[in-house]
Amino acid sequence: MTTHLTLGHSPDPDDAFMFYALAKDLIDQRGYSFEHILQDIETLNRRAMKGELDITAISVHAYASVLDKYALLPSGSSMGDGYGPMVVTNRDISLDDLANYKISVPGTMTTAFLALSLCIGKFEYEVVPFDQIFEHVESGKSDAGLIIHEGQLTWSQRGLNLVVDLGVWWQEETGLPLPLGANTIRKDFGKKTMEEVSDLLTESIQYSLDHREEAVQYALSWARDMEVDLADKFVGMYVNHWTLDYGERGREAIRTLLRKGYEKGLIPNPVELEFVGG
Repeated sequence: MTTHLTLGHSPDPDDAFMFYALAKDLIDQRGYSFEHILQDIETLNRRAMKGELDITAISVHAYASVLDKYALLPSGSSMGDGYGPMVVTNRDISLDDLANYKISVPGTMTTAFLALSLCIGKFEYEVVPFDQIFEHVESGKSDAGLIIHEGQLTWSQRGLNLVVDLGVWWQEETGLPLPLGANTIRKDFGKKTMEEVSDLLTESIQYSLDHREEAVQYALSWARDMEVDLADKFVGMYVNHWTLDYGERGREAIRTLLRKGYEKGLIPNPVELEFVGG
């Protein structure tokens, strides 16, 4: 008997790369089948708050709001190890003055939004779909834009100016990578199912790392405005040893980010991490 599960993730090359083996049935799925639901990360965050998906990618920021429903899977993380979301502009704006300008953001539950709030404090913002932020900045609808996903590699091609790389800023502040995204699973499945699914997702990631060229080719379908070399670079940024397992340093990075968010009043409650498998 097959157990059908919904699996939410972003329509981006790194997530496509990560779930290649599951999507193409390249590994033994051991009695499980997965319905892949591709939506932008802010939509997934909001759906997680309602517990709508069985397994879902989620912003680390949003995880603080779904502790009652979801546990963190030990694999599937997106870590900005000395790089991360960026604020770009077509004006001459300094980091010290950034809080005085209107910034397009991809969602208030994204980790990018939390990191920027920790960096500059309160600011005026407008929520814009992540793939429309460049246009908002270029048209003057906003003064600056908070860029996530492949925009971190393509912003300079558009002649924009970098105000801050939040992954660099975070590393300078804490010495830690910036934990951006995570995979989670509903806790009401129970220990056995959660651990079996966890093993499958880790195996899928390992398969792609072991068959990188074919997995990148598959991921190109979601690589907006990127040739294969740039897509491969982007995948390498966010699917790597951190993605197979956070390790203690990765877990400490999550604890530190969410603790700082709570201390600044940006997260409503202290967060105790709950990982599948301990």
